[in-house]
Amino acid sequence: MADPSFLDLPARAAKPRSTGLTHVLDPGVPPGAAADLLASAAAHVDIWKVGWGTAYVDAALPAKLELLAGHGVPACLGGTLLEIAFAQGRARECLAWAHDAGFAMVEVSRGTVDMTPAEKRALIGSAVGRFTVLAEVGAKSPGEQLAARTWPAEARADLDAGASLVVTEGRQSGTVGTFDAAGRVRPDVVEAVAAAVGVHRVVFEAPRSAQQAWFVRRFGPDVNLGNVALSDVLSVETLRLGLRSDTAATRQDAAGAGPA
Repeated sequence: MADPSFLDLPARAAKPRSTGLTHVLDPGVPPGAAADLLASAAAHVDIWKVGWGTAYVDAALPAKLELLAGHGVPACLGGTLLEIAFAQGRARECLAWAHDAGFAMVEVSRGTVDMTPAEKRALIGSAVGRFTVLAEVGAKSPGEQLAARTWPAEARADLDAGASLVVTEGRQSGTVGTFDAAGRVRPDVVEAVAAAVGVHRVVFEAPRSAQQAWFVRRFGPDVNLGNVALSDVLSVETLRLGLRSDTAATRQDAAGAGPA
């Protein structure tokens, strides 16, 4: 059956694309579940983050990484595992293992263990060349809200150190970092980071649908969204295209505006 083409929708670049990225969070699903998702939605997944330390304990990791590579979806090692390795003086070994395993990307963060900004930049530098590096900024702890003015400098420094993209912290819960305890977006943080490095160099972690809709309404369909649940990939694409009520009104308003 041919794909439908009867609606006027925003143009979406084909993969590999540099904007409008959908970055998903894999909590440790088996290869069969990953295969089912990729069969219907691989075209809408740009980065597949293997979350936390699940890569270290998942016996089926090689099969999953092979599956992702076959679908043209790069795998990213979650930052928590690299942080723990750093704390134990094993960051070099962790990066070597990730490279040999087949990870194309790594996330470098400092939200779990004690790490100075300078140490984070050094860790980014040690990963550049073998990996595309995503550098996470923001606090992970509930109730800990870093002032918006502290985010831009770290984001710029991480990119200068060699990171390709900045990731704003939101966690799987969507209640820290970029968001308040109720899951509401902190616009001061969002605007500060976007102004500092450019919105297309930022992946906004946004695990909740209301948060995703907020970013699409604010920045348009080509905003980069992260920590998307595997079950929400197609839902996020409909938000981008104005095929859900959350963003349909915005899309229709833009289409009907026209020249004065």
